[in-house]
Amino acid sequence: MRNQRTAHRYRLSVGLVLGLFGAFGSFWLVEMMNSAGDDIRPGSKINEPDYIVENFSFVRMTKTGQPSYIISGDKLTHRPVDDSSDIVKPVVRSLSGEREPMDIHAERARVDQDNTRVTLMENVRIDRAASATSQEMHLATQALTIFPEEDRMETNQPVRLQLGNATATGTAMRANNATRQLQLAGRGTIVYPPRGQQTK
Repeated sequence: MRNQRTAHRYRLSVGLVLGLFGAFGSFWLVEMMNSAGDDIRPGSKINEPDYIVENFSFVRMTKTGQPSYIISGDKLTHRPVDDSSDIVKPVVRSLSGEREPMDIHAERARVDQDNTRVTLMENVRIDRAASATSQEMHLATQALTIFPEEDRMETNQPVRLQLGNATATGTAMRANNATRQLQLAGRGTIVYPPRGQQTK
């Protein structure tokens, strides 16, 4: 295997970020439940949640009636004081027919800023199996913030990305779906396998 150190930043043009942003494009579960938040009882403590849903699972359908995404978690807690939602053990599975399913896992997630920011925390993993048109992909970090309306995501935590047999690491990451670019910042490494071991 051959190690290469970059000077400050590597820029990788990747298609793997496609589909990830769509998974959060409209956080429909929270928006649906927020409609129930108008019925808060007078006298309730301002910091108390107005609803809690345990062991939830929600399927979003496409316009043609096909399943698009599945969102599940151990518990969802909504707090009306700042209109935020906390999710324990969130799992998002993309069921796009054009690509292999993509699974996103974390220990916790927080949805805030009027559902325009989703912050995944602790053992964040993104996994996608290989397909005829794309390589197997794995991404691991300890925190990942997604801005669905802006089609971008970022983290200031160390990141390890594996695409096929190649791996890359960095101390931070910025990804932009509009430009189809992913930037790994800071000191890190890129590891390419020998030519005979590279996957197509």
